[in-house]
Amino acid sequence: MSVAFAFVPLYEAFCQSTGYGGYVQIRNTHGGRKSGEEELVPSRERSGEEDEVLLEIDFASHCNVPWDFEPLQKRLIVAPGESALAFYRARNKLDRPVIGISLYNVMPPEAGIYFNKIQCFCFEEQMLNPHEEVDMPVFFFIDPDILDDPRLEQMKRITLSYVFNESDADIPEDYKNLPGAKPTDKKPPVVEI
Repeated sequence: MSVAFAFVPLYEAFCQSTGYGGYVQIRNTHGGRKSGEEELVPSRERSGEEDEVLLEIDFASHCNVPWDFEPLQKRLIVAPGESALAFYRARNKLDRPVIGISLYNVMPPEAGIYFNKIQCFCFEEQMLNPHEEVDMPVFFFIDPDILDDPRLEQMKRITLSYVFNESDADIPEDYKNLPGAKPTDKKPPVVEI
């Protein structure tokens, strides 16, 4: 299993640079571009009927970690050039911390080069403490150039799917003996200012 995780960074770099396998290109919208870099901020500078094109984005998940992992929305309607925000929820079902790492895929694969993630949880290790639940954001936009790709003329639906795998990274010593979270009926204290 350790050998498989050694290939993740290489595969990530290859897929992000080529769009291979439906992997999306990650774009930085912070404005701190190096000279010569293209403008990466999503825009809607198109006119006519193209502005009326809406794509249906479906969300899927699979988990090879002892977690519950699912999208919080099944579908979003997104116009090319507009940014969108989606969430996935993960919950550790065990009484011990678990570290997972996710990979993603975009279908149809030809749409992957137009699916631009601004922020995502993929390719980074995520450690969940016993019974911890977290919502993880995916902030993205579809490049308007997708409308000019003849291979995708009839395409109206894109599926973004994530797979979580358990990492072989060591749990930090401070976290190994944490007690699991327990449900309670008590209300949190009110802090007066």
